[in-house]
Amino acid sequence: MHRKSSIVLTFILAASICAQAQKRRVAVMDFDYATVRSTVAQIFGSDKDVGRGVADILVDRLVNDGVYSVVERKEIDKVIAEQNFSNSNRADSSTAAKIARILGVDAMIVGSITQFGNDNSSASTQAGALGALTGRFGLGGVEKSKSTAVVQITARLIDSSTAEILASCQGKGQSSRGGVGLLGKGGNVYGPSGGGEIDMKSSGFQNTILGEATNKAVTQAASALEAKAAGLPVAAVHIEGLVADVSDLDAVVINVGSRSGVKVGMVLNVARQGRPVRDPDTGKVLRTINVTVGTIAITDVDADSAVGKFSGSGKPEIRDSVSNK
Repeated sequence: MHRKSSIVLTFILAASICAQAQKRRVAVMDFDYATVRSTVAQIFGSDKDVGRGVADILVDRLVNDGVYSVVERKEIDKVIAEQNFSNSNRADSSTAAKIARILGVDAMIVGSITQFGNDNSSASTQAGALGALTGRFGLGGVEKSKSTAVVQITARLIDSSTAEILASCQGKGQSSRGGVGLLGKGGNVYGPSGGGEIDMKSSGFQNTILGEATNKAVTQAASALEAKAAGLPVAAVHIEGLVADVSDLDAVVINVGSRSGVKVGMVLNVARQGRPVRDPDTGKVLRTINVTVGTIAITDVDADSAVGKFSGSGKPEIRDSVSNK
């Protein structure tokens, strides 16, 4: 019995490790909200970056569900700043693919918010139209016994190599409640909202009908994206580079990074050029017998370099070769 239990436990652990190894790495761009920008301004009283808020909520869903490995936002923001991309590039496939290659992810998630407000598409009757001026919802034709918030988004998975759209998913959420507006009884904005920012993950916003509708839309889109994970293509990446710094064996630097396909968690082989093998007739070098030095487990990556912890019986030297062969 004990042996059977051990075998079952070993199988479960192996399956878990295998599943972790097969996780696709993705990054999430801020969603484009140009279609609903005027409505957003009416609801909140000024333009707020709800595209960033939706992306934040989506990242949380994907991280918590564990189907994808998700890159931190600060890494995306860093690349966007370095490449001088603007908000107008949010939904552009070629831009997303370029950022994905620099980050070393398998795919980039981009998206658009196509509906954000109440169930009436007419801007003149949006619940925030008068609330933006008065600080309250409930004047003129805006007051209703029952308010309904509707949010709809489209999310697309972009291949990092080809900029091809691998999958397109929609999410739509709706929430209704009596006696309140989209943002509560007084139409107050919850969470920090200065400088165009709004915390859509705050409990205040989450508890409004607009927050509930947003959550439902994002959750639906996240589930659809996760269902596509197993079908994503796995690109065979051949990595070749050189050791650039060996001053710290726990932080060996190599001269290839995310542009070449290096990712955090990879284990690369380190080898040193050995003796040449020559043709006995011509003296031409046929091949070089390399000597294995050890391995480097990658812990940090930028566009053109990477850092990793060295393991092995020898010691790496500058210009030793590194590869995933």
